[in-house]
Parts: sequence; structure tokens; C-alpha cells
Amino acid sequence: MWETHRKGTPGKLTFNVIKDGMLSFHEGDEVIFEYDGHKIFKGFVFTKKRSNNRIITVTCYDQLRYFKNKDTYVYSKKTAAQVLLMIAKDFKLQIGTVDNTKHIIPSMVEDNQELFTIMENAMSETTLNTKSLYVLYDDFGALNLREARTLKTDLLIDQQSGESFEYTTSIDDNTYNKIKLVRENKNTGKRDVYIAQDGSKINQWGVLQLTEKLEEKDNGKAKADSMLNFYNRKSRKLHMNKVFGNPIVRGGSQVAVLLYVGDLTVANFMMVETVTHTFKESDHRMDLKLIGGDFIA
Repeated sequence: MWETHRKGTPGKLTFNVIKDGMLSFHEGDEVIFEYDGHKIFKGFVFTKKRSNNRIITVTCYDQLRYFKNKDTYVYSKKTAAQVLLMIAKDFKLQIGTVDNTKHIIPSMVEDNQELFTIMENAMSETTLNTKSLYVLYDDFGALNLREARTLKTDLLIDQQSGESFEYTTSIDDNTYNKIKLVRENKNTGKRDVYIAQDGSKINQWGVLQLTEKLEEKDNGKAKADSMLNFYNRKSRKLHMNKVFGNPIVRGGSQVAVLLYVGDLTVANFMMVETVTHTFKESDHRMDLKLIGGDFIA
């Protein structure tokens, strides 16, 4: 079973082997998994669980497992791509394709934070300023940082693709129609307040407010407007089980969805939040958790 997420979680491979006199491997050993001619996973053994029937259950992770390490970084005038290269050098990790993320982060202080958090903060800052979403993932032993649009696939998910589905729309999860940013002004001794809001959505949903502190370097109005544009929308989630497997689908991929869900038809690309691939000798299936996408009422 191979599982990947869009962010914040390493890729994981789990499998069973039968212990015999010839088999010998240890935690930290490299594992390579290929299926039907496709290079699926390269990572390292982290856990071995033994049972009395001589079966060993093995859990392996790709390089992103090392992003659970904590460290302190103080940096200035770096892009998210440069932050990744800095971390990879410090922790001796292999790099693959790294897109130019363009936005230069003026300064950042990350005190005893997980490397996942450090990268997520850099990528979020980049998205707010460029409107481009980036995905960090391990591709067969090499760390890639790619703009999300480059991970769009030609896979179509429809009514016949899987055994069951669950589609959810919500304004209860990371949806905000009012952004309030506050900064302590050392020169005036007062607080600078920047507000961006959508009156029509407030009338429809009530006030859903996100309040955050601003750093001195931040452009308050621009950041508030950008955050409103990012958060002022419903969340849309589609869970689908036992979809016919495709090895190119990973956390961060985009797939086309055309699906009637009872009162509307989902008809757009959606992003893979989590995918779990199950491989058998002649059968490959996926359980998908998708986010985003528009619909036709």
C-alpha cells in the first residue's frame, strides 16, 4: 500500500513479507518498489512489526519523513525554492525538479519548527503573493517542488470509476469572508488595522472572520485582499473508494471530475489531498480524497 498527501506528510509504503532463512534487512535500509513497469517508491525502512506466523509488516517512508525534524532558521531575501535547497543541503537530501517560485520572502524567523512547517510557511507566503500554489513531494528518491498546474493529469473520475463516493460542501472549514490584520505601530503607539471583506457573502453566511498579526514588513492592504481572495469560498471535498489505479496520481495531482452527486453535478478539476494505492498481483485500486472544484447546479 502506497499513500501520499498533498502537504505535511511523508509518502508511505507498507507491505508484508514472510521471514525465511534468506531474508535479512534492517531499519534504515533502502527500499525500491516498482509495479507494472512504473517506478513507484524509493524510501527507507522505519518500522518492522513481527507476528507469530513469521510475517513481517514493514513501514517505509520517503525523504519527506526527515521533514519531521525540527530546526531553527533565520533567513532573508529567499524564495521558497531557495529555502528548500537550503534545507536539503543541511540534511543531505536528494533534490529533483525545483520550480522557480519567484516571490522573494523579505525575512522569516523559524524557531525550533518542523521542517514541514518551515516549508509550508514559505509556500503559503508565496501563494498569497503570487496566487500560484506549489506542491512539495518526493518522486522516487528526489524532492520536487512544482507549481500545482504542472501536476494536472488526463485522468477522468466519473460515476463508473469507483465503488462509492461522498461529496461535501462546507463553510465550516477554512472559509472566511472577513479578514482583519493588525500591526502594532511603534512610531505612533497605536494599532494599524487592515480589513478586507465581502458584503454579499457576509449577508449570505454571516461574518466569518480571520484575524492575524502583521509583521512590519507586510503590506497590510495587499495581504488582506489576497487572503480574502484565498479564503472567501466554500470548501469542496470528494472521497471516492476503489477507483481504478493510476500510478501517476499522488498527493497534489489534479484529476478531472464529472459526477452527479444528487442535487448538482461536479464538473471540474479537483486536487488530490490524499491518495492510497493498493497493489495486488493483477489489481491496482485507489482511495481518493479530493478538494476544490466548481459545480453545475
